[in-house]
Amino acid sequence: MKVDNTIYPLFLCNLPLPQYAVLYGSWFDHTHGWMSMRGKENFLILSYEELKWDTRSTVEKICQFTGKKLEPEELNSLLKNSSFHIMKENKMSNYSLLHGQYFNEKNASLMRKAISGDWKNYFTVAQAEAFDKIFQEKMADVPQEMFPWE
Repeated sequence: MKVDNTIYPLFLCNLPLPQYAVLYGSWFDHTHGWMSMRGKENFLILSYEELKWDTRSTVEKICQFTGKKLEPEELNSLLKNSSFHIMKENKMSNYSLLHGQYFNEKNASLMRKAISGDWKNYFTVAQAEAFDKIFQEKMADVPQEMFPWE
């Protein structure tokens, strides 16, 4: 297990200390704000896990929501060209054109592995338990099925 002790306090705590400040605020506050929009007619909430488990059905759900009809060959092309492998190699989607401007070689890759649950490789057991506790407190009013994590 590779524990990343720089990400954990940034993600979880949003402490007032500058070294723990999360750019743009707390993940919990940010996510809670968007969750308050669920059920609105013009708002669709999807999870990364949903997209990974059944990409085709999720794209079809997006099409239905937006009123966009795709022909079978268009849908197949969309699925192919939005795959992780293709997008990771595409300079227009992998942010490699911004190296030196916003990214350096240490944090050069915005696209990592495209797997769900990789957090387990970065949090210790104690950190995962602390996250679960804080998550339950801060997100108690949001249905748990909105977060289909392993």
